[in-house]
Amino acid sequence: MNISRIFILRPIMTTLVMISILIVGLVSYRALPVSELPTVDFPTIRVSANLAGASPETMASAVATVLEREFATISGIDSMTSISSMGVTQVTIQFNLNRDIDAAAQDVQTAIAAATRHLPQNMTTAPAYRKVNPAESPILYLAMSSPTLPLSKVDEYADTHLAQRISMLSGVAEVQVYGSQKYAVRVRVDPKALISRSIGIDEVVGAIQSGNVNLPVGNLSGAHRAFAIQASGQLTDAAAYRPLIVAYRNNTPVRLSEVATVMDGVENDKAASWLNDDRAIILAVQRQPGTNTVEVVQAIKDQLPQYRAEIPASVTLDILYDRSISIKESVRDVKITFLIALILVVLVIFLFLRNLSATIIPSLALPIS
Repeated sequence: MNISRIFILRPIMTTLVMISILIVGLVSYRALPVSELPTVDFPTIRVSANLAGASPETMASAVATVLEREFATISGIDSMTSISSMGVTQVTIQFNLNRDIDAAAQDVQTAIAAATRHLPQNMTTAPAYRKVNPAESPILYLAMSSPTLPLSKVDEYADTHLAQRISMLSGVAEVQVYGSQKYAVRVRVDPKALISRSIGIDEVVGAIQSGNVNLPVGNLSGAHRAFAIQASGQLTDAAAYRPLIVAYRNNTPVRLSEVATVMDGVENDKAASWLNDDRAIILAVQRQPGTNTVEVVQAIKDQLPQYRAEIPASVTLDILYDRSISIKESVRDVKITFLIALILVVLVIFLFLRNLSATIIPSLALPIS
């Protein structure tokens, strides 16, 4: 049976089949995910641990070494590297390509639990891990800055408002805040003032902790009514911390302002980001695996006017980096190359056949070939 004979004897059916194939191809082309890198699930896990005030040497010996010792018992590891800095340690584990990333994550979690009892007891949070993938690098960077508002206020708008709004958009996996400047009260203790009053640093810490509490007080219940007792024990700014009583010496209260300088500041004054020589807060947007990078970025851009209207006029919101631009240029180059190749093929056919009608017939088959 000659398959081509069926299509030759039924030209209408052949035309409809070709049109159907062409339509399916166009629809499939529009549904293709567009990304700079292919979607590959690299079995890589990064573990982060924090210990406030610890030097890089302490982080390497007391934290990184302990974690690496436990991670070394996991099978299928290709490489393991660690980076220790001031108060932070990051351990990156690269597994074999045939290693299931979910199973590897469970093994890492088990190793972290086993290493916890050997880690410093004053670690405020346990080590955390996350899967990392080179294809999941941020697709869009947004910068927020203000010439009048403090960075802590800009950070509040970025973290609690804008980042959450962007995360709700379809295709967005996560929004990270770089150069975060969260508000905090900073207390700089004067050692000479403590020595002259015979006050230890632990007394200062205890006074600050006990002076800023948010605990349930209780309630009053009667025959017909019940009242919840609320104590205003939280301090919100530096001015509220200064009158705290640290200790009593010679029956006289020693207040925090007498032994320390209390000021409004940020949690981490060693982290910073800039935009055109101006301090700024950077938002890094990551897409969900398999989504179209160009469409996700365009959806965010469409919402930018609304986001700008919701924040103070003194806060500027600018696009710092847009990965979709390079992707669009690459797709455009592919389209131009395809068009040039199509024209060259038609010209070659015409040069050999030297007949216009004979050239048109095979040229019509090129889009579905």
